[in-house]
Amino acid sequence: MEKKTKILAVGDIHGDTGLAKKLAEKAKKENVDLIILAGDLTWLDQSFQGIVGPFIKAKKQVLLIPGNHEPNSTINFLAEMYPNTKNIHGYPHKIGNLGIFGAGYDSKVGPFWVEDEEIFKTLKKSHDKIKDMKRKIMVTHALPAESKSELFEGSGSEAVKKAITKFKPDIVISGHIHEAGGIEEKIGKTKVINVSRKPKIFEI
Repeated sequence: MEKKTKILAVGDIHGDTGLAKKLAEKAKKENVDLIILAGDLTWLDQSFQGIVGPFIKAKKQVLLIPGNHEPNSTINFLAEMYPNTKNIHGYPHKIGNLGIFGAGYDSKVGPFWVEDEEIFKTLKKSHDKIKDMKRKIMVTHALPAESKSELFEGSGSEAVKKAITKFKPDIVISGHIHEAGGIEEKIGKTKVINVSRKPKIFEI
């Protein structure tokens, strides 16, 4: 039987180094295999020091995507700066029979955003490379339209909703709306978890 991967996922850290340290300690204590940071690591592309470092110090692998508070260039910089760190915006990551694919940004608000259609294209590009894998996780900063996390009308992404329907990942990790942090639901057979400032540890 293939070993499950234990993951800690969180979004919207917004430069909170105290939260990053606390979560790195939790990840170490609970023997987590992988960290997923689902965008908005910074506040307006500032204060990214001390966000990834604590997880690396705890000897954890880190996967990143941009939010609407930092450009993809900042995420690339962090991925190059720290060992065992990867930007998965448009690029999949494989662990055994688990494929993780993602797209950052939001399509509506913030200094850094892209058109909704671009989010879907990025997700498709990434998913195409892991489509035959047994288990799949999709990571986005934007949350799906018409989901429980869409607490404010129009805050969800039709592209993320479409990707869930088309690609049918086992789990979707999203963030963006802080007030929606901790909300979980099922869309079809896909479990959708909003991790905006509410970390979630799970196995798959």
